[in-house]
Amino acid sequence: MRVNEARLLIVGLGLIGGSIAAALRAAGFRGAILSCDPDADEIARGIEMGLIDRGATELSEVIEGATLIVLAVPVLAMRSVMAELARVIDRAAPDVVITDVGSTKATIRDCAREAFGQVPPRLVLGHPIAGSEKSGVAAANPALYVRHKVILTPEPDTDPAALSRVRTLWEACGAEVLVMDVERHDQVLARTSHLPHLLAFSLVDTLARQDERMEIFRYAAGGFRDFTRIAGSDPVMWRDIFVANREAVLASLDDFEAGLARLRRAIERGDGDAMLATFDRARHARHYFESLLNKTSYQVEYQMQQQGKLRYRVAPGGAVTGRIRVPGDKSISHRSIMLGALAEGVTEVKGFLEGEDSLATLQAFREMGVAIEGPHHGRVTVHGVGMHGLKAPSGPLYVGNAGTAMRLFAGLLAGQAFDTELTGDASLTKRPMGRVADPLRLMGAVIDTSEGGRPPLRIHGGRALTGITYDMPMASAQVKSCLLFAGLYAEGETRVREPAPTRDHTERMLQGFGYEVHREGDTCWLNGGGRLSAAPIDVPADISSATFFLVAAAITPGADLVLEHVGINPTRIGVINILGLMGADLTLVNQREVGGEPVADLHIRHAPLRGIDIPVDQVPLAIDEFPALFIAAANAEGTTRLRGAEELRVKESDRLQAMADGLAAIGVEHTLVEDGIDIVGGGRLEGHNYGGGRIDSLGDHRIAMSFAIAALRAGDEIIIDDCANVATSFPGFIDLARKVGLRLEEEAVEEGA
Repeated sequence: MRVNEARLLIVGLGLIGGSIAAALRAAGFRGAILSCDPDADEIARGIEMGLIDRGATELSEVIEGATLIVLAVPVLAMRSVMAELARVIDRAAPDVVITDVGSTKATIRDCAREAFGQVPPRLVLGHPIAGSEKSGVAAANPALYVRHKVILTPEPDTDPAALSRVRTLWEACGAEVLVMDVERHDQVLARTSHLPHLLAFSLVDTLARQDERMEIFRYAAGGFRDFTRIAGSDPVMWRDIFVANREAVLASLDDFEAGLARLRRAIERGDGDAMLATFDRARHARHYFESLLNKTSYQVEYQMQQQGKLRYRVAPGGAVTGRIRVPGDKSISHRSIMLGALAEGVTEVKGFLEGEDSLATLQAFREMGVAIEGPHHGRVTVHGVGMHGLKAPSGPLYVGNAGTAMRLFAGLLAGQAFDTELTGDASLTKRPMGRVADPLRLMGAVIDTSEGGRPPLRIHGGRALTGITYDMPMASAQVKSCLLFAGLYAEGETRVREPAPTRDHTERMLQGFGYEVHREGDTCWLNGGGRLSAAPIDVPADISSATFFLVAAAITPGADLVLEHVGINPTRIGVINILGLMGADLTLVNQREVGGEPVADLHIRHAPLRGIDIPVDQVPLAIDEFPALFIAAANAEGTTRLRGAEELRVKESDRLQAMADGLAAIGVEHTLVEDGIDIVGGGRLEGHNYGGGRIDSLGDHRIAMSFAIAALRAGDEIIIDDCANVATSFPGFIDLARKVGLRLEEEAVEEGA
């Protein structure tokens, strides 16, 4: 990343300004670096260290011809510096860009308006999230910003070219650049940076003023040292920050004091559940935060921006043998937490899927006051709060990439007394939610959506719901479950008729929790106002996850694979039925029932597959498995035809189009129609049935995993882009794929590569 500035002027040559100069020097910056600082000794030290070419104590002496000016002065000094800059700015280069490093942006924006009469279009306010207990140019560190965040807060009329130049400056220093508005920045930083510093200063000062302070400090453990380290920061700088960002700091302090008071009351009452809820919620939020840092993604109040992408590179050929157990069923994992939270008593869950989607559901209930222990090796303990025991979350509930969670939550939250907002990642916010919002509104719910009926969903609480009879226009277990959850809180009877059978996990689990659900033909119904009683749950292995390996074995000569403890719910076995019709050698072994759900070990060997017309009645039973089944079709003899699958167009991606594009990339003949596809299989029993190629998975985990197994019968390497979301659905997929014989490698991809 090259910075093409002729003359860079740093105003304020301390740790932050000096480290910018040091980082640019280390990156090979060829322009002149000048500095203005009231301390002549700092200027001399900066020149001696080779950081700057020259400097002065007056701005007018060094501004001539400056192309980029970095204001690295304390926040409370910004007013006078801005005023002086406005007086001499005409001596800088005509296209000069100005930026700053202050940690409070509204105050600095006000200074700019006061000095210039407006926020200049080429002023880009910024804030590097980096620092040190040391100060002064002597502490300058060329690596200070490497892998740290820099938040830019441009105005609506900021010059895009100026924004690009400031971004380039920080990226050359090794930083990751994010963008948000000024108000949001100040609120977030008050909570995540300013409040912790305030607490650390206060705690150390409180203990230092006690008579036994020497004993306290002598025996303090590492946790005290780690937390209070930030109290060693520059007191003058932090005084300025607290003065400048007073309102946001006070608001965050109010929230903290309210939380502390709740915890104090729990301790006074000996309320173990309340304490556990707070501690476990905090512990797992901290772990989640750590995982986000490790993945170089940035989350602000559960709104993430992915900074890097993942690519799969799969070599052709390979074997598929052995015994494996895929992760727990995601649909059942979601519902186990939801119903366990609303039940009375303690629900023990085994086999819980520890993927990002399920963990997001778990964390959402912690945000609503439910004490949840785990997960520990798939075991979760949920301390239920009853049907009306949930509490209002402090902010939006983030459900990641989980469309199932968002749609089910919509029904559950429509019956609560408090308002909530449901949001998700970039992929989920593109998916339509009108299919649940519209019938919920018929029940009396008040729900706001974004344009096109998309998330976030804003659900207004305290509304009286009334049961309805609803004929679903399209078969969807998510819509059915959403309405049944809302029906728990509705007056009277809620009836849902489905045009074709869909998975019935919700009905089975409600029955298991003691809530009566009726079914007759294509209609199920329940009456509102009942209660749920805690019940143990053993989550079977996910048949959707197992499907990738079923297809892998079905298409690979010599394959012999056993998938253990897989859920074979009759509403989920479309993939088994379809593979059987295609001629797969698939048998169900050790069939049994666990927690109301049928399970079995699936034993599959390679056998020649033939193309079929997929029965329409099997489509809803295999809706999530079709991407993998398309790969089976590409290896079958003859043509496989699918119709009635328009639901695939509104999944994480338009899966019909995405799979058609991928099949085209590897040379599989096909014809795409509005509600399905015809796929002409290669049909060879040996060798390859198609070529290699490059696939855009569109961030859809099922597209990515399907083309990974396609490489088993490819003539060349298959490269799959945008695979990071695989972990949300199927943690451990790569390890299992390699274990059974796939030649799969993953590689990180820098943004823009």
